[in-house]
Amino acid sequence: MVTAMTNLAKVVIDEQEYNFPPGMNLVDAAKHVGVVIPVFCYHPKMKPVGMCRMCLVEVGNIQKDRATGAVLLDENGSPQIRWMPKLQTACTMTVTDGLVMRTVSDAVKSTRKDILEFLLTSHPLDCPVCDKGGECALQDQTMDFGPGVSRMPFEDKKHLDKNKPLGDLIILDEERCIQCARCIRFQSEVAGDDVLAFHERGRDLQIITVSDPPFDTYFSGNTTDICPVGALTTVDFRFGARPWELNNIPTICPHCPVGCNVTANTRLDRDFGGRVMIKRMMPRQNEQVNEIWMCDKGRFGHHFSRSEERLQEPLIRTNTGSQSRETWGEAAAAAAKLLQDAGGSVAAIAGTALSNEDAWTLTQLLKGLGSERLGVWPPTHAGADLVAQVGIARGSNLGNLGKGDAVLIIASDLEEEAPLYHLRVKNAADRGAYLVVANVRCTRTGDFASANITYETGRAADALANIRKDNPEIADKLAAANNLVIFAGAEGLTLDGSRALMQSSANFLIETGHAGKVNNGLIGVFEGANALGLHYTGFSPEATQDIIQNPPKVLILAQADVAADDPSAEEWLSKVESVISLSLFMDKATEQAKVVLPVRSFAERDGSFTNAERRVQRFYVAQGPMGETLATWQALSRVAEKLGQGKAKLSAAQVMNDIAAAVPAFAGCKYPELARVEDQFPLVGGGDMYYGGTGYANTGGLGVQIATTADQGGEITVQAAKAEKAAKTQKGELLVVPTIRLYNRERVFQPSEASMMAARIADPYVEINAEDAAKLNLKDGDVVEVNFGGGHMLKVRAHVNGAAPKGSVLLPRNLQEAASALTLTTGTVTKAER
Repeated sequence: MVTAMTNLAKVVIDEQEYNFPPGMNLVDAAKHVGVVIPVFCYHPKMKPVGMCRMCLVEVGNIQKDRATGAVLLDENGSPQIRWMPKLQTACTMTVTDGLVMRTVSDAVKSTRKDILEFLLTSHPLDCPVCDKGGECALQDQTMDFGPGVSRMPFEDKKHLDKNKPLGDLIILDEERCIQCARCIRFQSEVAGDDVLAFHERGRDLQIITVSDPPFDTYFSGNTTDICPVGALTTVDFRFGARPWELNNIPTICPHCPVGCNVTANTRLDRDFGGRVMIKRMMPRQNEQVNEIWMCDKGRFGHHFSRSEERLQEPLIRTNTGSQSRETWGEAAAAAAKLLQDAGGSVAAIAGTALSNEDAWTLTQLLKGLGSERLGVWPPTHAGADLVAQVGIARGSNLGNLGKGDAVLIIASDLEEEAPLYHLRVKNAADRGAYLVVANVRCTRTGDFASANITYETGRAADALANIRKDNPEIADKLAAANNLVIFAGAEGLTLDGSRALMQSSANFLIETGHAGKVNNGLIGVFEGANALGLHYTGFSPEATQDIIQNPPKVLILAQADVAADDPSAEEWLSKVESVISLSLFMDKATEQAKVVLPVRSFAERDGSFTNAERRVQRFYVAQGPMGETLATWQALSRVAEKLGQGKAKLSAAQVMNDIAAAVPAFAGCKYPELARVEDQFPLVGGGDMYYGGTGYANTGGLGVQIATTADQGGEITVQAAKAEKAAKTQKGELLVVPTIRLYNRERVFQPSEASMMAARIADPYVEINAEDAAKLNLKDGDVVEVNFGGGHMLKVRAHVNGAAPKGSVLLPRNLQEAASALTLTTGTVTKAER
């Protein structure tokens, strides 16, 4: 019975009493106490629909006297139970006090057998060649509950297409589909991309795509995880391996600031010279980060880790100007000599793909040389120090936001920059959260917003600082929210503008009393996997600007592809006497380096990243190394050893121990602490894949979230945001706004483009407002020259539409070989002759 003390409801399942929260789904409740209720269509992350009927159970209620509320007893002294006349779908029912359920009665067993027999009437007997074999819910449940034999005449079997591309990434086997609609519902309910549907009726019912291009979403791979049969498979893994051949290695996605927990499925493979290679990437449950989902870039963007174009041996530039292959000892000695001879005129620029261990080792190397010039690449997002003060509070979970809460996204195209944040914010809005999106243009996340704010290009900080005056109703709702989370990006801003926006965001949180409280705070939508890790170890974008303006004698580039991002890189790099490059690939800056040290990708080494919510998370060695590569921290340690700075550490764990001892923010972040796990709801990843799909339980660690100043009760005060300098254009000029596309041609994504993603990556283009295009006599599809930033030019295709604000053009980065603008600038657009 419900008690005032616990507010729990008593439920009897198979003659055993349990207590659950009222309103809990019956399938979930049974799962928690180890009672099996098989399902196909039900999924704990989606609304129940009761389509497959596999969860049918007997349900009744304990009878009570209407006058007194006392339980009515039968002649044996047992409670009287009023049974429903027919079996009920457990997935569409919730816990109520006094509910009684039978899950193993003869009627239930007979019904399960009948349901499976119907499902198998036209299901192909191709388990031995099916990619789902070994992790198939239909296969498992047929063994547990099925009839064992079929009465279906073979000639009556329905034959359908077994290799039907739903898009470029997902293949549908129509014969295997059991019409559970999980894929359709995921795309509609969870992802918000309503791109799949049912077509026809009865036995002719089929899954179709209703978008152009087909299956147009960034989350398509998740449908293969939750498909209970082998109907949906990925082109990346299809016929690649059997599940029981694979080892499961916990790792972290390296592509964006979310820090999705993923599992690398690996095995020894002849396609990789008999070494261990990644066969597929799968989501790993972390309900505070990515839940059980991942985006398609994280799933299909791992091919760079074993690209044959990777640097595999150290290189030293000879007197003839060419680069020759040398041993690690010779290369480390050469790098050490360059650094020693620089007389302290040394600096480093670190890419956000560096791990915490890499960044700390680089910091210590420069400190030993008397330098603190540590820059972040790309230098686009400022304000990491403000995230350290008023970032989203420790213990927060975006999955807890709902009615009465609010989310503000400003200067960020969240779907393109951090897809899982987009998905989780969209779901918070579905639960009733008040979502506001502010930008110079419309974005996909804005389609789910309660309100959209448009401001002048480059004036994001002013828009937020003046929100009470310009948008009082929106400001009042944000201020009055129970919980408020602000996502602040840098789209359409200079570095100074980014700094001003982060300060305005921090000020608003402090002024409205939303700093230092669980489920409140600031999230910076930085680039890359470890921008905050770089901040905590001493790097900053302001230092990068100083390095560009005052080049050192020796510059260390650590996984920073400056030439691909900055059109001015060649000019300022020419003022550096010597470049030491630690890189995965031979890029333009590496070609000019005097010493090249080949480093390992995230897949080939141990390490940790710090995500945008300040969660320090560990990743593990998943794949065999390429050539003679070393982890970046190992390569730097060898150079430091040559400089007499001490012996190199033996493991990444030892480096993290040093960080934890020296950097207060990382106290409590040693590897054993990062590896701690706990039970999470829903309970996925076990042997019962019918319930949550093939996503993996978390065995590698949930990570540790760094406390903010506000979390620790430290002083936080409103600071004046430095006024943004209004971008000024000359006659005939437009403002050029760099944007980010999730699928692009950055160097680490090119191997995936070559293997499977080419059709998903746009050709180079610039978006221009229709009014501006008319003045310039430009039409949609014209080839144009975009001149920007003091003499730089790109030739791209014009997209004339309403996406770009008047007076501005949107120029995506990394869609072409030449570098585009890095931050907000001015330029002209003219029609190219040919």
